[in-house]
Amino acid sequence: MKIKSAQFVVSNTDWRKCPSGKPEFAFIGRSNVGKSSLINMLTGRKALAKTSGKPGKTRLINHFLISEQWYLVDLPGYGWAKVGKQQRGRFEEMITGYLLNSPHLTCVFVLIDIRLEPQAIDLEFINWLGENGLPLAIVFTKADKQSRNKNIRSVQMFEKALLASWEELPPRFITSSRQGTGRNELLGYIEGILASLS
Repeated sequence: MKIKSAQFVVSNTDWRKCPSGKPEFAFIGRSNVGKSSLINMLTGRKALAKTSGKPGKTRLINHFLISEQWYLVDLPGYGWAKVGKQQRGRFEEMITGYLLNSPHLTCVFVLIDIRLEPQAIDLEFINWLGENGLPLAIVFTKADKQSRNKNIRSVQMFEKALLASWEELPPRFITSSRQGTGRNELLGYIEGILASLS
């Protein structure tokens, strides 16, 4: 898939105010998983999504129109350790409202830091998506931060943890925003889904 254009459209806190009419591919993960860097790598735009060394930069539902064909939706991360309970509740309500109600949501890409052992919060979120019948794929990030053998072991550990709840695992991708690893595979997957919708 060739990205012809990528532009920011709107930010919202309410799924009812989000743009409509085109397929939406949402990206979400724990804070500091490298989501903004991945979005910039996929779209070929260095500063489309704002990157930050401080976790929790994304606080809204952000829609980017890609090639005039589909929306890339940048969602706030889950697991905000540095925000208050009330604000955390608002984030969770905003995200679940969008995920459960958006009529154009086509796939949720859940980002996982490949360097970490399986985290309960990631597994719980993936299981929640599955229980609610939401289409998803898993994107392992930061593959350049450790060796190929360690990456393979990390993915195998995560797959083993998921198999406690899943009979058939969701699609999985290994990426590095710095090296461009996984870009063609991810965009090809999105392209295949779009082709099946037309």
